[in-house]
This record gives sequence, C-alpha cells and structure tokens, in this order.
Amino acid sequence: MKDIRANICEVVKSLGALAESADRDAAWPTASWEVLDKGGVLSWSIPTEFGGRGLSTLEQMRGNESLGAACLTTAFLLSQREAAVRWILKGPETLKQRFLPDAARGIGYLTIGISQLTTSRQHCAPALLAEPFEGGFRLDGVIPWVTGASGAQAVVAGAVLENSQTGGEQILFVLSLKNPGVKIGPPMALSALAGSCTSEIRCEGVWISREDLLAGPGRELLGKMGGGGLETSCLALGLAGGAIDWLGGESQTRPEVIGIFNHYEGIRSEFRGTLHGMVGAAPTPEAALKLRAGCTRLALQATQAALILSKGSGFVAPHPVQRWVRQALFFLVWSCPRPVASEVLEGLLGKIG
Repeated sequence: MKDIRANICEVVKSLGALAESADRDAAWPTASWEVLDKGGVLSWSIPTEFGGRGLSTLEQMRGNESLGAACLTTAFLLSQREAAVRWILKGPETLKQRFLPDAARGIGYLTIGISQLTTSRQHCAPALLAEPFEGGFRLDGVIPWVTGASGAQAVVAGAVLENSQTGGEQILFVLSLKNPGVKIGPPMALSALAGSCTSEIRCEGVWISREDLLAGPGRELLGKMGGGGLETSCLALGLAGGAIDWLGGESQTRPEVIGIFNHYEGIRSEFRGTLHGMVGAAPTPEAALKLRAGCTRLALQATQAALILSKGSGFVAPHPVQRWVRQALFFLVWSCPRPVASEVLEGLLGKIG
C-alpha cells in the first residue's frame, strides 16, 4: 500500500469536495478526473512495462474503496476504464501497445460497453450484431450503456455474430469512437452519477478488423459472472463506507447512534475481509455474486440509516447523505444479474410490520 498511501488522503479529500457537482452535472467531471491524474491513480493498474505502477489487485481494491467513498461518480468512471484495461491486457500485444502507454499517462479515456451481452435488453433480440467479412466484421445495432462515451477515444464492446450456424457466438473487440458510422447519443438523465456521461452508442455499418478483436468468436465470453466482478462489490462497499463513517462521526456526540454505527461497521469489516480474501483466490461465481448482493444491501441500508439520522438536513443538497442515498440505488441496476437481484428482492419482500 505504500504506493497509494503517499497521496491517497489528498486525492480523497479533493474528490470529496467535488463530489456533489460530479454527481449532479451532466458534464464530464474534468476537475475530478484531473485529481486522479495528478495523484497517479490512472497508472495504478497499468503494468510497469507500459509505463504504469503495476499495483497488485489487492492494492487497487483498497484504493478504489476509498475513492468510492469520496466520489462514486469519479470512481465509477475509473472502474469502467479499468474494466477496459483488464480486457486489453488479455488481448494481443498490438492492442496493448496501442492503448496502455497513453492510459498510464492519463491520455485519452477508455471505457467499456458489454451490458448488451449480460444484463441489458436480454429479453429482446441481440442489441448489437456483427456480420463477418473477410478481414473483419460489420457492426449494426446499439451499445446501450457506455459510461463516459462523449469523452472516450475507444470502447471495449461485445456483439453477437449474425450467423445462424454460430448459435449465438460472441466477439469482444476494441472500437474506436472515431470510426465512420459510430453515433454517440446524449448523456442519459440518470437519477444519480450524472457526471458519468453515460450514453447509448449506435453503430450503422461500422467496420472493424480482426486485429481489433480481444476474444472470440465463442459462447459466453464473459463467463457466469457477467460483466461485473469484485470491483462492483468494492465500490458498493466504498459508498456504504461513506455513510458508515458519517455515522461514526455522529456517534461521537449522539449516544443513540453508537449501536447503529457498530452494527454497520461490523458488517463492513466482514465484507471487506471476504472481498480481500477473494482477490487472487478465483472465487466461485456463486460466492462472488453473494458478496455483491451483500454489499449492495449494505449500501442501501447504511445510506438510508444515515438519512433517517440526519433528519431533514440530510435531504437537502449539498448534504452528502442525500447523494449517497440516490447513488446506492445505482447498484440495483449496475451489473445486477438475476442471482444478485433475487437476493436483494428477497430482503425487500420480508415481513413489514
């Protein structure tokens, strides 16, 4: 952690001061992203051979939890870049050389758009189709959920092959957003994290070469976990931690808050230990999804407890509690596959009264 400890406190402090505007304003949070760049955060995940720091996954998890507590909007933008980086690291050397050195220096923004293969629009026909051609593929359709699209240079995306003989095979690839036929929609009017500038991208006769492929053709390229991994749980834990730390501060002068703080602090410590234990341990999909459901429920409950205890003042912007409550709802739709949704719903369907 020594690489992170040197400046993480200052980064967190600066992000916290900008968090409300990053959440409310539907514009790229330039100031917040510059905080990450100047603090060296953008180099954490990039291997040293490409100019990065090459921090371990566990070090990154610890740092990202702190970022999520300070400003979930910025942490979410970073998480989507990191997801793209992880896929590029699994790809051919040419793509690594093309994108990773710049990413380590904070040049450009990479993002990811694979929800159409996992949780988004699964009740409909494939959102994005790829038709094989000699030397490449033609893309037609939409990538329905792309964070930071307006400020990105490229997106790691997935499509289903338009060929009945393939039985729904998929490909993953890097798509330059400057390619002819790529149309980026306006930022969605999200209930929270407006600064994530999440948009739909439409592809009309977009051509990519086989050199842009990261994986496939194949079936279920994202595995049973889908697009979200332990990183989703990490940010949910971070957001919950923001509210829990606030409860801890209140407990110093309000005895009635002590028990509530201790309750949620105990759960946070348990989940953090589980999360860190899973890093590098190849957890089963079932265990990882159970942790994600637990962290989601903790984020919902801790933020709502903070709202109750903050009374009316916490419901008025820019008080951080109102932001945390709104942002906690995001985990009900972000990478929330059926097992996670079912477990959270089970809690909501419990006895009332």
